[in-house]
Amino acid sequence: MVPPLPGPLAHLAPLLGHYGYWAVGAVVLVEDFGVPAPGETILIAAGIYAGAGRLDIVAVAVIAFAAAVVGDNVGYLIGRSGGRTLVHRWGRYVLLTPERFQKAEEFFTRHGGHIVTVARFVEGLRQANGIIAGTGGMPWRRFLAYNALGAALWVGLWATLAFVAGTHITALYDEITRYRLYTLITLAVLAAALIGRRVLRRRHEN
Repeated sequence: MVPPLPGPLAHLAPLLGHYGYWAVGAVVLVEDFGVPAPGETILIAAGIYAGAGRLDIVAVAVIAFAAAVVGDNVGYLIGRSGGRTLVHRWGRYVLLTPERFQKAEEFFTRHGGHIVTVARFVEGLRQANGIIAGTGGMPWRRFLAYNALGAALWVGLWATLAFVAGTHITALYDEITRYRLYTLITLAVLAAALIGRRVLRRRHEN
């Protein structure tokens, strides 16, 4: 029997424990056509669960890959059929404001089609790159190839790292707990130093 997951990961048990692979597929899918869902977080959590023996890592990776590709293609169809008008009218309901979309589109245009692959690893672009590609008129086959490559790299990286972490999850949490006090003190000192520096700079400017 697999022991319960320690620390804050225990709070994720109801979602992944009840819905399992469906949760992974659904969250990754909707994130990839613009909905602000925690797709990357659910992938990492599922990978950790797999490492701890709760899920099968191959199934997690396959489902996440398929959901990522399908989700981005839904976004591509939205961009291709509705264009900027649709984004400007409804985008704000999923936090895709015209300003945010314009910045992502400018970045996309500046770096060319291969950015579809890299966009998978960039927050904001991951959610909007399919819509931008469709709006910009990128040929679908080209988009599909770049998108599939990006999805494979993204899923492969996070699923592998999370799976390895999951196989040592108890030891990792023991180390985190042991050094938590020192970590908090270090962060407090750094925060105080940054605040002090800002105060001194403002006084100097005045």
